[in-house]
Amino acid sequence: MAEIGKVVSPGKLASNVQKRITRAQEKVMQKLGKADETKDMAFEEVVANFNKQLADGTKLQRDLKAYVVAVNTMHECSKRLHDCLADIYDPEWFGKEEVDSLVEDTDILWQDFHQKLADNPVISMDTYLAQFPDIKARMAKRERKLVDFDSARHHFASIQKAKKKDEAKIAKPFALVEKAAPVWAQGIITAHQIAQTNLWRNQAEEDLGRAQKVFEEINYELQEELPTLWNSRVGLYVNTFQSVAGLEEKFHRDMGKLNQNLSDIMTKLDEQRQVNEDATNHSLSEPGTDINKSPPKSRDAPPAPRPPRPTSCQEVKQDVNTIVLEETVVADINITTPSQNETPTVTNGSSDAELPPSFLYKVKVVHDYGATDKDELDLKAGDIVYVIDFANPDEQDDGWLMGVKESHWLQNKNLLAKGVFPENFTQKL
Repeated sequence: MAEIGKVVSPGKLASNVQKRITRAQEKVMQKLGKADETKDMAFEEVVANFNKQLADGTKLQRDLKAYVVAVNTMHECSKRLHDCLADIYDPEWFGKEEVDSLVEDTDILWQDFHQKLADNPVISMDTYLAQFPDIKARMAKRERKLVDFDSARHHFASIQKAKKKDEAKIAKPFALVEKAAPVWAQGIITAHQIAQTNLWRNQAEEDLGRAQKVFEEINYELQEELPTLWNSRVGLYVNTFQSVAGLEEKFHRDMGKLNQNLSDIMTKLDEQRQVNEDATNHSLSEPGTDINKSPPKSRDAPPAPRPPRPTSCQEVKQDVNTIVLEETVVADINITTPSQNETPTVTNGSSDAELPPSFLYKVKVVHDYGATDKDELDLKAGDIVYVIDFANPDEQDDGWLMGVKESHWLQNKNLLAKGVFPENFTQKL
């Protein structure tokens, strides 16, 4: 098709039309098997690679652009979510200024990630695929020139093979004239016929040489260029996915820091809320009573284990004697009168009002605790423990209590299974 504004001469237009007609006739002859077609298996292989490379690159470009669109969508959703957080966050809450700053930093981080994706891998893919249309057009031109070359080759071969037959056809119409023409005129006619045949042959040979030269020039360029283009795809894939992976790694690392900061602010806000609630409950509770007080907040981590106490045969013997003595005293006390420290009114739903000697109060286990020493209690969350006094107050460590499980006491009515346990694993009842 002629370019707009470019003048095409009638002769050039006629030549182009004639070429199209000749090519169409040649293709028909080749399909009918009446003319052979030049085949180049090596070039057909690089053409197949070219088509595959173009299809793969187009798919990668489409999916990459879809990924960038998805990132932009995620940016918009994230911005709306964090803007909502900033709007509902009361000014008197902890970390209001920090939250506003995090919202702004998050939006900037998304913008930077989206922009760098659009500037680096996407532009690289666009540049890579921009070279394919020109190469594809030259490959189509090579196909046309190959048809011209085959047509010229077949035309020249037909003239060579049919030379004698054509000379006979040319001489036959003059057979009657030869009888009446003088001898010298017959020689002129024969010379004219031979000259005409040679002219056609020379013209066909020139057309063949010209068509072959044009085809071989463009064919050589493509044979050099297509393998190089095929090998370039590896570098493109490496650069594209390295760029995307690097941008993602940096984005998620920076975003992770912002999310961690936001999580810390939310944790401190929750702690502040609990402190305020505890203060409110404390102000409403009656002074001097434990019943109306809010239960102490359980600790997330267990306390540091108390230093191991040395155990000797004498101490074991002394503990046994103490237990026997305590059992004797308990029996006497139960028969006569309750202990001064006993609180028989606190039963926690138990029908048996008897409590251990030196009973102080009850606690409920809120965290499992595995005993690490023989004088410690092994506790499960939900167990009820009777807290009692230490036989020797000097043996009590900070943060540790002496007690016996309610289940053991109700079943056995003895202190053989008493032991120590960490106070912050329990909640006072």
